[in-house]
Amino acid sequence: MLHGPLPLFIAQAVLIIGLSRAIGLAARRMRQPMVIAEILAGVMLGPSLLGWLLPDVSRALFPHESLGILQMLSQIGLILFMFLVGLEFDAQLLRGRGHTSVVISHTSIIVPFALGALLALYLYPRLSAPSVPFSSFTLFMGAAMSITAFPVLARILVERRLLKTKLGALTITCAAVDDVTAWCILAFVVAIVRVTSLVAALWTTALALVYVVAILVVVRPFVRRLASRSANREGLNQNVVAMTLMLVLLSSWATEWIGIHALFGAFIFGAVVPKENRFAQILADKLEDLVVILLLPLFFAYSGLRTEIGLLNSASAWVMCGLIVAAACLGKFGGSAVAARLTGLHWREATALGILMNTRGLIELIVLNIGLDLGVISPTLFTMMVLMALVTTFMTTPLLAMVYPLAALVRDEEDAAQVSPAGFTVLMCVAYDRSGPAMVTVAGALAGDGANGGRLYALRLVPPADRASFVMRQHAGTDDAAALAPLLERAARLGLEVRPLSFVSPQPAHDICDVAAVKRADLVLLGWHKPILGNTVLSGTVHDVMQRAETDVGVLIDRGLDRIEHVLLPYLGTAHDAGALRLAHRLAAGAGVRVTILHVIEPGRDAAASGVAAQVQETFAGVDESRVDLRVIRHPTAWRAAVDEAARGYDLVLIGAGAEWGLEHRPFGIHSELIIRECPTSLLVVRQYRASAVVAASRRAAAAV
Repeated sequence: MLHGPLPLFIAQAVLIIGLSRAIGLAARRMRQPMVIAEILAGVMLGPSLLGWLLPDVSRALFPHESLGILQMLSQIGLILFMFLVGLEFDAQLLRGRGHTSVVISHTSIIVPFALGALLALYLYPRLSAPSVPFSSFTLFMGAAMSITAFPVLARILVERRLLKTKLGALTITCAAVDDVTAWCILAFVVAIVRVTSLVAALWTTALALVYVVAILVVVRPFVRRLASRSANREGLNQNVVAMTLMLVLLSSWATEWIGIHALFGAFIFGAVVPKENRFAQILADKLEDLVVILLLPLFFAYSGLRTEIGLLNSASAWVMCGLIVAAACLGKFGGSAVAARLTGLHWREATALGILMNTRGLIELIVLNIGLDLGVISPTLFTMMVLMALVTTFMTTPLLAMVYPLAALVRDEEDAAQVSPAGFTVLMCVAYDRSGPAMVTVAGALAGDGANGGRLYALRLVPPADRASFVMRQHAGTDDAAALAPLLERAARLGLEVRPLSFVSPQPAHDICDVAAVKRADLVLLGWHKPILGNTVLSGTVHDVMQRAETDVGVLIDRGLDRIEHVLLPYLGTAHDAGALRLAHRLAAGAGVRVTILHVIEPGRDAAASGVAAQVQETFAGVDESRVDLRVIRHPTAWRAAVDEAARGYDLVLIGAGAEWGLEHRPFGIHSELIIRECPTSLLVVRQYRASAVVAASRRAAAAV
């Protein structure tokens, strides 16, 4: 079945892509970058796991004679990937950053390079072949320790909402400098390893300088003119893409011929592509999916087939591996953090910067494969360094979340002098542009004019892209502005001030609750849209926010709400109904809204016994009596009575969440939430936090008993 190179390669590709994506789902839940999943998938398909557990299957799927095809395709993928990394590199990042970025970036190169060279003294006699010159081994270890994974770091900055902060700008600048410097050092190391004499070394250096000058003087102006004529999706036709790819391959061929590796040519050509217009972004859009989904996983699999954890078969080997990890973290994290602190950053910012700069990921793996191909490092050291890359990349996100949590970031952005707990603050969570106007209409009526310190926040959460971690793809400002524009237009028409917030969020419910806590929101207002695959309204993110948020939550089902003059409040006397009653009081007292309270009782029950009249009178004390109307009706089905009354013409129905109204979390409830599905007008489902806390406490007590 797998006889022949083509069927075998197809089977390999399907297995590699499928396993990478499957592990990627778990990595995403752990807020880890996709590169972690891809490296792990590669290692699992190699002798470290598949070859150990099922050696016959491993030999059938990855016979030695098939590795040449994998290697060649993975090298093509790396050339295109390095071109994309070069596209992401913007020289403007290096301008105007001042003394701080210069000191940090240089320190984050020098310190790990020195520690790597020092570690080479210990590792060389134990892990290196006698044929490898000590100078080459030392220089390579220093360069490998100095690497920072620019693309992975950029994605983490975006997902942690740090890219546009002072810390993010400083980190991305230092990483860019590190990237260029480390690649230059590595090019020097490769040239030294490949040359056989002093004359050859001088010849390689001279050709490299000529190449760089030619790229800057001849190629860059040509590409700039090409970009100026093709800076829109219609203009970037196949001929332009073909021309660009030819130039990438020619640049890679030139650097390979010179003796400083093909990847440098791809990176340098990508770096000189102009970033001022959309040319670079459109190129990235056209190439990313093919490179990231198909070609790069092949490279990870090829690297995994060369990673043999079984080679670390002694305590001394694991001690050496631990030393490598410790030296890598001490050099990169320690050097960056201390330098950042000495240049004036606070300890939390300095620590976060050090954690980010310690990210290695894919770039480290590329460097290690170059070293293994050149024979500078042994398979055993290669395996140790791969484990180091995994550990340093894996630790970045959890450590950063501990040192610089989202709540701390939001708190830093908030003007403490303007925050007052006296007013009513609403956090509106906007997923789609069409939900914004109704949400701000409700929020504005609840918060009033803001004279007592109440505030309105519009929170726009963007799910992380499935694509590569390129900064160009992650500038979501235009999309965010479009999503929030209808809300802001309605707010301006109503004379309301709304503060927009927007960032990438892989865990929206968690981040909504964090922002609500930091902003001291009195109400989290969620929109609702047609459920997918039969899910109920109060499921998914809505359910998670209702469970987690330490404040009241409202879910707005909008059916054309543009004003609030008359509100219906179906009432059974539950705790969540009491929360809806308090919101109705705010509408009546602050916005002059007329409120009709529909108290539904079962036939045969004494209406006076419920005490609703006294509760309403107490809640609405001080409000003009003409704005409040209490109606008591008898009906065997409470939700049907509420729907029938809503059909008489109300702007909004306020109702408490809970099983009494059929409003509870039922992932597979076919007949649940009928009041939402049949209510003809807009409806706000209210979950009162204090009531939920009491219910949760009682459940915990019952479970303990």
